[in-house]
Amino acid sequence: MTMPLEKPAFLNVTASATGRRWIGPTQEEDRLSEAMAQVVDLPAPLCRTLVKRGISAEQAADFLTPTLRDLMPDPRSLRDMAAAATRFLQAVSQKQRIAIFADYDVDGGSSAALLLTWLREMGRSATLYVPDRIDEGYGPNDEAMAALARDHDLIICVDCGTLSHSPIAAAAAADVIVLDHHLGGETLPPALAVVNPNRQDESGDLAHLCAAAVVFLMLVETNRQMRNTGHKGPDLMAMLDLVALATVADVAPLTGLNRAFVRQGLTVMARRQRIGLTALADVAGLDQAPTGYHLGFLLGPRVNAGGRIGKADLGARLLATADRHEAEGLAARLDALNTERREVEQQVREQAMEQAEARGLDGPLVWAAGEGWHPGVVGIVAARLKEATNRPAIVIGLDGNEGKGSGRSVTGIDLGAVIQRAATEGFLIKGGGHKMAAGLTVARDQLEAAMDHLGALLEKQGAAHIGPADLRLDGVLMPAAATVDLVQQIEAAGPFGAGAPAPRFVFPDCQIKFAKQVGANHLKVSFSDGIGPRIDAICFGGMDGPIGPMLVGHNGARFHLAGRLEINTWQGRQSVQLRLEDAAPAH
Repeated sequence: MTMPLEKPAFLNVTASATGRRWIGPTQEEDRLSEAMAQVVDLPAPLCRTLVKRGISAEQAADFLTPTLRDLMPDPRSLRDMAAAATRFLQAVSQKQRIAIFADYDVDGGSSAALLLTWLREMGRSATLYVPDRIDEGYGPNDEAMAALARDHDLIICVDCGTLSHSPIAAAAAADVIVLDHHLGGETLPPALAVVNPNRQDESGDLAHLCAAAVVFLMLVETNRQMRNTGHKGPDLMAMLDLVALATVADVAPLTGLNRAFVRQGLTVMARRQRIGLTALADVAGLDQAPTGYHLGFLLGPRVNAGGRIGKADLGARLLATADRHEAEGLAARLDALNTERREVEQQVREQAMEQAEARGLDGPLVWAAGEGWHPGVVGIVAARLKEATNRPAIVIGLDGNEGKGSGRSVTGIDLGAVIQRAATEGFLIKGGGHKMAAGLTVARDQLEAAMDHLGALLEKQGAAHIGPADLRLDGVLMPAAATVDLVQQIEAAGPFGAGAPAPRFVFPDCQIKFAKQVGANHLKVSFSDGIGPRIDAICFGGMDGPIGPMLVGHNGARFHLAGRLEINTWQGRQSVQLRLEDAAPAH
């Protein structure tokens, strides 16, 4: 049997500073990019990015200027949507008592804030209930739902509830609507409506939406029903900043409708009209128009901080408030909690990595469990283990007879389905989620058996045979070509993120003008090819890995430098910066 020939490594880099093989564009991608550049008036690097997205020359103009009008589905294509909107509108018109039961993450907080903002503009209000991560755990519980049902006519569960059969049954005194996106089971809870694109009886066409997007679609349907009776609802376009924040923070793929939501939402956010987000941007030091990166790495973690290690409802309250003084106070608290969260995370991460390494990093599942590890950071630490090993990872905090954990997966491995199956089979007390992220509760005396079973299920999906992640590159770029105009044109193909990675270029055979540590563990570099201008680069966490020591001790050697282009704004001036991800000696 003849084995297929392995494609030559790009620039002959078979083992970079991070141990990865570099893979460049295919011959077909090169051919299509060159053909597109001859037809459309766009720079070659942008054409290459469009080709990677599967966009043809004829589709380029529409792709670069997506509109919600063209991409919005009929909300009623989701099951139970019409019934949910009708019941919600009935509660509003009859001034019934409404409660919102929200998850404690960014998606849950944004979903709640969408409803609270819409209700406020209609002159109505609602009770906000966000469960405590440690005391109550994820999702509705019997006691809380029964208490809410005694005092309210309608309970809306956002970003949770699809698997909550018993808690929703406990709320029988009220009507319950579920607006969610987590994987559904074989049966639905006894709610008046369960709107979820990931119900088993859905087509899956909208399975990529986060919960806030589902809430937004319900509000679209609600406004439509109002128009049919001659009434006008609140301005929904002005609420897309919340949908954008949730979409990016929940790592939903930035394709199709999601991409349009985020693009429009970033435009709305740049107007600084939502008091809570404005206050948060100010404490985070965000002094430019927001990008997808800012949502995922500056704003999202701060909104999440309350649910992780503080009071669970802080994020939702910040996003929904119309009081500037309250917003500034909440933003300051969340910023302080985020700093505390980073310190707790660092401690747990070091212990988890040490434990995982001792257990072995080459199996289908990398996992760690520790006494008293804070449930609010186990998901972040699982993500770090996943990134370091290119394996599905689970991190569990043990307390008493139970452990509560969180998992993160790699592309092509469905972790949520595996965890849900293990819960059904009795290996876990409960568990669920989606392909890339999931949560679980496990009995202490079942821990080893449960992890072994999950590993066996993941091995069937091929998780044990994943090698080091190749670094896929979009081509070579010279410093002279890396202009602010080029970066702005490439950004028109964004926003970039999950499911739509930013293009990654290599600056070949470069001189290191200087390389130094900045902050606790970051690396700042200035480089040139000797012909064009100098380019600055930043490598976050670079001094903790091999890239920092290699470039700081360069001794005059030349390097290929790989990463993503961005615009750095400093004192009103813009310049090109490379977000450095890898390096290799230029032999």
